[in-house]
Amino acid sequence: MTDSEERGGAGSAETWKRHIVRQLQNRDRNQHTKFQDLIRFYTQLLEKTSLAKGILSCSTRHTPSDNGSSISALLHQNNQLRKTTGELAYKVVEMQQQIKIKESFLDEQHARLLEEECRLAVALHAHQELQERVDRVKVENRALKLEYDTLLEQQRQEERRLREENDRGVHLVEDMIHLKQQAAVRMNSRNERRSRARAMNLTTARSKVAIDSSSSAPTSRSTSPKSEDQDDCSDRRHTRLFRSASVTSPRFLSSIKQLFDRKRRGRSVCSLEEDLMCPVGVCVSARVPARALQVLEAHEQGINAVKFSTSSDLLATGGTDRVIKLWEVRAGSLTHKGTLDGSTEGITCIEFDPTGLRVLAASYDKSALLWRRDDPIPKLTLTGHSRKVTAARFSGSLHQVVTGSADRTIRLWDLHRAACVQLLRVTSYCSDLVCSENCIVSGHYDCKIRVWDARAASCVQELPAQGKVTSLDISADHRQLLSCCRDDCLQLVDLRRWSNDRMCFRADGFKCGSDSTKAVISPDGCFLAAGSADGAVYIWNVSTGNLESHLPDKHSSSISAVSWSLSGEYVVSVDKSKWAVLWSDI
Repeated sequence: MTDSEERGGAGSAETWKRHIVRQLQNRDRNQHTKFQDLIRFYTQLLEKTSLAKGILSCSTRHTPSDNGSSISALLHQNNQLRKTTGELAYKVVEMQQQIKIKESFLDEQHARLLEEECRLAVALHAHQELQERVDRVKVENRALKLEYDTLLEQQRQEERRLREENDRGVHLVEDMIHLKQQAAVRMNSRNERRSRARAMNLTTARSKVAIDSSSSAPTSRSTSPKSEDQDDCSDRRHTRLFRSASVTSPRFLSSIKQLFDRKRRGRSVCSLEEDLMCPVGVCVSARVPARALQVLEAHEQGINAVKFSTSSDLLATGGTDRVIKLWEVRAGSLTHKGTLDGSTEGITCIEFDPTGLRVLAASYDKSALLWRRDDPIPKLTLTGHSRKVTAARFSGSLHQVVTGSADRTIRLWDLHRAACVQLLRVTSYCSDLVCSENCIVSGHYDCKIRVWDARAASCVQELPAQGKVTSLDISADHRQLLSCCRDDCLQLVDLRRWSNDRMCFRADGFKCGSDSTKAVISPDGCFLAAGSADGAVYIWNVSTGNLESHLPDKHSSSISAVSWSLSGEYVVSVDKSKWAVLWSDI
């Protein structure tokens, strides 16, 4: 055996010896504790026994005269010893019982200790399993983290590629639109040249026919030069008259008109329905509504917006049920005509285009949507805002839209490309906006009305308000601006002067019900209408500044919006409890 092995064996032997010594010491302590009292009593008993033996030995050495007294003393001591011995025996029995009790308690403690050791072993095993699971989960998490990082990097690369493809697509669309515009211009010029050539050929052919017919007619001419000159003059006069008649004849004009109509329908960049403007009636005098013609439950949930079309024969309502409903206005009643779907959240604002053929709406889903009124599916969805869109308006052009949002931005959109072409950043929540001749007027929660120059993309003026601006409306002649504020006041500003002088309209009982309550100007600019939190419609006279009419008892909740038809005949109010009321003076 090597020295290391000998040292290892000696170390192991010393270890088990020390272990045995510790066990013996523990047993000695345990036994000493149990029998300590018994040993003490037993020692006392031995001492008393030895004392008794000494007394007896002394008594045997006494004289016979003292036998009687010593015997009695011995008997007395014997009785005492017996008594003491009995007591000690009793105490020994008691101590033995206590020892048995302690032993049983000790056995119970040992049993509990064994049970706890088993439970500890089970817990240690469970702990080990859980630790192994934790280690496995950590390994899996590291693998998933690596996979996630890889996927995230791939996503970023794909997003980068998507942006590049979108930019490329936008450029391609712009190039295609530019090429189509050039092709349309060339085709229009070619068609125009063809129409002119055809008109010239037709004119030449008819003039030849006229000349031939006039030259073939029998006439008696004089041989004198004067008569020949007169004949030539008369021929030229007849020729000019015939040409004038041919060019201005109804058949020729109708053929030219059909030719240009074919050119417009076949080669125009814009669609025919966008080129043709629907006739808009001019309101000479608006009627102040006096009674309700119809009260109907228009939506399944609260209604946020209402708007008449430019022809006043169609009404659109939108609410928190995420749809726009179209109503035909005829003979003092509303008839459901169609429903426009596509929004994933509630509608906040509705606008008809100048032709009355398209409907624009702002939504809580951070977008604005454009429909054809005969198609329930949106034609365009304008996305880019980071919070709800509160207002969407046509900017005076059929192909440009302005939107305002709670994300403190105003965006100008080109409908041809469905892209944002201008971004205006504001310092406050935009609640509503209107457009007028290269100007955008917006109302905000910081109690200010801002005027923007759309060409320079800058704010040119700020007008103070008395409270949060909930809505804006502009008169039909674009001369007056109406604002509704949370201070329960309507203010009318002259846009031609932009002075600080403004007319304020208040009434007892009128209270602005929400941060999006809409007020309107009548189409003739003589009256203002707004709904109150108590469910009544209030109408003011602009010239006198007094309350003209008060229409209660038809709405059971706060009125959210009011719309006045451009014909001046009807007023519609909607509320937060899905009811719409048609008002008129009939």
